[in-house]
Amino acid sequence: MAKNKTAYVCNDCGADFMRWQGQCSECGAWNTITEVRLGAVKSKSSRFEGYAGAAAAKVIRLDEVDLQDVPRFSSGFSELDRVLGGGIVPGSAVLIGGSPGAGKSTLLLQMMCGLAEQGTALYVTGEESLQQVALRANRLGLPTGKLRMLAETNVESICHLAQQEKPRVMVIDSIQVMHMADIQSAPGSVSQVRESAAYLTRFAKQHHIAVIMVGHVTKDGSLAGPKVLEHCIDCSILLDGDADSRYRTLRGNKNRFGAVNELGVFAMTGQGMKEVKNPSAIFLSRSEEVQSGSIVMVLWEGTRPLLVEIQALVDHSPLNNPRRVTVGMEQNRIAMLLAVMHRHAGLQMADQDVFVNVVGGIRVQETSADLATLLALVSSFRNKPLPHDLVVFGEVGLSGEIRPVPSGQERLREAAKHGFKRAIVPKANCPKEPIEGMQVTGIGRLSEALEALE
Repeated sequence: MAKNKTAYVCNDCGADFMRWQGQCSECGAWNTITEVRLGAVKSKSSRFEGYAGAAAAKVIRLDEVDLQDVPRFSSGFSELDRVLGGGIVPGSAVLIGGSPGAGKSTLLLQMMCGLAEQGTALYVTGEESLQQVALRANRLGLPTGKLRMLAETNVESICHLAQQEKPRVMVIDSIQVMHMADIQSAPGSVSQVRESAAYLTRFAKQHHIAVIMVGHVTKDGSLAGPKVLEHCIDCSILLDGDADSRYRTLRGNKNRFGAVNELGVFAMTGQGMKEVKNPSAIFLSRSEEVQSGSIVMVLWEGTRPLLVEIQALVDHSPLNNPRRVTVGMEQNRIAMLLAVMHRHAGLQMADQDVFVNVVGGIRVQETSADLATLLALVSSFRNKPLPHDLVVFGEVGLSGEIRPVPSGQERLREAAKHGFKRAIVPKANCPKEPIEGMQVTGIGRLSEALEALE
């Protein structure tokens, strides 16, 4: 009789240990190692053979690899195709996460109903009943005549039925409720999620079926489950949005078939998720009245520029330790920029409360917003409005220099399309040929940027 195997697994990173210990030596987390009971140990198992899709492994030279382009197909949403790198790749494993109510199931149901009109598509639901999914599809007015549905949580049974149906794409909603028979732990545990995702990924590559798995998120917004889950899949995307906002942002965190940090924007409506073709127009819905502390910058999200408004408020603080509050930006970055402004521009804000907000729920993850943030702070501090047709971008160094940012020409052209007449950018980002209707000012120091506003 086979003997059950017991292992100790870290809940954060999924590392295995022979015995319990207080701290995980892989990720450094404390009190995250728990005991799990694995399946029966067999003398010989073929469960992990052919993981990458090859039935029999053999050694070949690199120049013998077939470089034929992978035939992608569209998901029906151009914004989703952009985040995926140009469309869905057959045999790929995609993980989409998001907070409850963000619209993951709604977006995938819309996509699958559209793909079912072109070929076989299988939607596997483990959290909702078939009646609940059908009610949502009818409420959204989706075509339901050709979409294949399955209510199952056993991974082996799902793959067996999918092998008979031979769908072009299959959705697993969600990976946290899936389980395998030879794993004794409960669904959602580290071992179940890891083994289920690995089994589905192997099935996708061996049968050239695109598998899209829905994943839950934790309190801090990261994907739940072991970190191994994100390593074994091909593409990881996150659907995010505030509860009081109708707009949702879809961002790629990992993509083996395209660019990472690509951004797609959707709007949640009564008819489901609708694409936002021009996100800059939404994030630039500014007040007609010119106010201090507001400025527009140009971010580079994946492969396209995006115009976003930054608002800053500087007010006298009654506290001994003034507050530094940021929404959509890193708080430590603001503290560094305030120190640079004090040292190289002579503006002291040590006794002021500083609030910075990126309008529209966008999260800034690049340094091109440094110069725009500083000018917004100066505008609010002096209570002097900035020109309404001004756009700014550039990185600020610790010595007060203004450093260039990538794709400067494309950023300026995008700003000119939206009617901006003036721009303050690093000298290295100045266009070699003038941009029609735009006056570009190149600066090299922070003091020059303040002089340009006078």
